[in-house]
Amino acid sequence: MKAILLAAGLGTRLKPITDSTPKCLVPINEQPLLGLWIDKLVHLGVSDILINTHYFSEQVEAFVATHPHKARITLSYEPELLGTAGTLIRNHTFWRGEPCMVIHADNYCLSPLQAMLQAHQQRQAHTDATLLLFETQTPQSCGIVKLDAHQVVREFHEKVVNPPGNLASGALFIFGPTVYDKYFSHLTPDHHYELSVDIVPNMVNKLQGWLVDDHYIDIGTPESYIQAQSLVSQLR
Repeated sequence: MKAILLAAGLGTRLKPITDSTPKCLVPINEQPLLGLWIDKLVHLGVSDILINTHYFSEQVEAFVATHPHKARITLSYEPELLGTAGTLIRNHTFWRGEPCMVIHADNYCLSPLQAMLQAHQQRQAHTDATLLLFETQTPQSCGIVKLDAHQVVREFHEKVVNPPGNLASGALFIFGPTVYDKYFSHLTPDHHYELSVDIVPNMVNKLQGWLVDDHYIDIGTPESYIQAQSLVSQLR
């Protein structure tokens, strides 16, 4: 299995922390988020990891250059941001036809994700991918899903005023080997596309949901960063 860590974002909401540091290198308990993800993926058995870069790309490059698992890592620099789905299209030769995890590197996840991998392997036969879900207190700011009795996503609502629940997309996927050809191949390369807008709505009824079994936090604002730091302190 391969993995793509989306790490190129500007981190605008996380200022002033990201004025001098890319958000993927923001530390949690003195360990950069990106390093936590790389270690987790290696433990899951991921063989190859692609990381896209843009904002403070030289810092990410320097971090990877000294990482113990650097031999597994490929960097993909974007002079202009392509969006989460645009990155996958540009790098399709890396993952097309293979199972692949897709992760936003600015999320903090305490789950080892072994149960998600098992759920993906045992998913409904007609589904093509598995999506991590979590319960949110701010559903208006999230992509909200509704599931059927078999945990298949039947509805997806991206940041609507009156969301039909609080079960949110964690924007962490395990894609099966057919996903690129079914959902990406018709899109124009080197254009800006987002997973939540251009891909996920077309995967409704073909996407298995998995409710995360531990803490999962989007490190998108100073408040959520403080929340994650506080959580780590409590767990020490």
